[in-house]
Amino acid sequence: MKNITIREVSGKKGTDEFIDVVWKIYDQKTYPTWVPPLRMAVYEALDTVKNPFFKRASLAMYIAEKNGQVVGRIAAIENKAHNEFHNDKAGFYGFYEAIEDQDVANALFQEAEKWLKARGLTSMMGPMNPSTNHECGLLVRGQSQHPTCMTTWNPKYFEAQHDQYGLTKAKDLVAYIVKREKNVELPEKVQRYVKKLRAENSRVIFRDFDVKNFDAEVDKCYEVYNSAWEKNWGFFPMTHEEFKFAAKDMKMFLDPKMAFMAEVDGKPAGFMLAMPDFNHILKRIPSGKLLPTGIFTLLIGKLIFTPPTFIKKLFGKFLPPRSVRIITLGVKPEFRGGGIFALFTFEAFERAHKYDYIAGEASWILEDNVAMNKPWQDMGAPLYRRWRIYEKQL
Repeated sequence: MKNITIREVSGKKGTDEFIDVVWKIYDQKTYPTWVPPLRMAVYEALDTVKNPFFKRASLAMYIAEKNGQVVGRIAAIENKAHNEFHNDKAGFYGFYEAIEDQDVANALFQEAEKWLKARGLTSMMGPMNPSTNHECGLLVRGQSQHPTCMTTWNPKYFEAQHDQYGLTKAKDLVAYIVKREKNVELPEKVQRYVKKLRAENSRVIFRDFDVKNFDAEVDKCYEVYNSAWEKNWGFFPMTHEEFKFAAKDMKMFLDPKMAFMAEVDGKPAGFMLAMPDFNHILKRIPSGKLLPTGIFTLLIGKLIFTPPTFIKKLFGKFLPPRSVRIITLGVKPEFRGGGIFALFTFEAFERAHKYDYIAGEASWILEDNVAMNKPWQDMGAPLYRRWRIYEKQL
C-alpha cells in the first residue's frame, strides 16, 4: 500500500470533506447513471449531534489519499441498538467509496476493522449508511439501470474489491420493476385472484396518507413499523424520535396517493410508502448544493413530479413520465394472512395506473422473504437489481 495514507476526520469541516469525496471519484460523464447526492441530506445522516440514530451509535470517518490525492473514504460504525436487540457484537462499515485500486480498498477496510476491534466488536458488516434502517447494501446487479431514490449505486468494481478483501455475502436485497404500458391491465388470472382476495378481506380499507395531519399519520406508521419488521433479518427497532427524523426528509416529495394506509375496522393494519423518484431531480443538481440555484431546481422538480391538481389540469400533457419507488410495506402480524401483501401490491399497481405513473420499483426486499417476493413474481415483474450485505469475522 505504498503512498497510501488514511486519516480520520471529524467535526463540520471534516464531515464536509468526507461528503466531498464522491465528487472526486465520480463524474456524470464517466458514470452517467450516478446521481449526485444532496449534500445536506448526507450531512444529516452523518450528524452525530442532530441525528437521533447516534444517541445509540458511534462512528469514525476516514479518508484515503494516494500520492496526495483523495481516493476513497469509509465510516466505521458501532450500532449499540442493533447489538442490544440481537445480543450480538457486530460492527459495521458504510459510506464506502474508492477508486479502482485494491490497495486503496484494503487500506480503508483495514482502518475500519482496527476501529471496530478496539471497541470489542467481533465482525464487520456493511455497507450501512449508517444502518439497515437507512440506505444500505452494495449494488451487485443493475449498475446500468437508473438508480431510484434512496437506493445505493456503485461501480461494478466495488464488488471485486469486497470479494478480494475477504468479505463474504451475508444477505442479498432485491428489486422488481413494473412498467405500465398504456391500456395494459393485469393478467386475467391475477385480476380474478384480486377479486377473490377483496371479497374475503372486505374489512380491509385503503386510504390516502393524510398530509394535513402529517405528524399523526407518522405516529400511526410508527405503530405498524416496529411490529411489522420485528422478525426481519437485520432489523432493530427505531425510536419514535428516529422514525420522525427519517420521515421529515420524505415529506417534501411525498405523493399521498402513493403513500397509503390499510385499516381494518378503522384501526391501522399496515402501510405502503411509494415515493416519486426524485433522483430525476437530483441529477439536475450536479454539485449537490441547494444554494444558490439548486433550491429552484428542487422546487420546480417537485411541481413536475408531484404536481398539484391545477398544474396537472393545465399542463398535464407536457409533464414528463413519472415513476415511483416502493420503499416500505409493512403489516402488523395480527393482520397478515389472507393475501394482504398481494392486496397491497395490486392496490399500488392500480393507483400507479390511475395517477399516471409509468413505472415502479419495489425494493429492498430480502431475497428469502417469500411473502414479499411472491406477489411481484405473480405479476410477472422481473427481478432487475440486487444489493449485497457483506460480512467478515474479525
